[in-house]
Amino acid sequence: MEIVQIVLDKKLLAATDRAAKQLRRNRSALVRDALKEHLRRLEVRRTEKRDRLGYSRSPQIPGAAEAWEGDAVWPPE
Repeated sequence: MEIVQIVLDKKLLAATDRAAKQLRRNRSALVRDALKEHLRRLEVRRTEKRDRLGYSRSPQIPGAAEAWEGDAVWPPE
């Protein structure tokens, strides 16, 4: 791991420390996990935007999915 410095305002630092204490984690672990989650969400948004753009460029032809409907049916329980 690398050691980095970040600047947080007093309120954010206090909230971070409260959350870390409540979760019984250290500050660094909490910040790491929060950053990982934020980066994951950014990737999801990027992928969704890409997919939306792709589908808007090639809209579905009416009836095109009907051929696959039989494959999409759940088996009986």
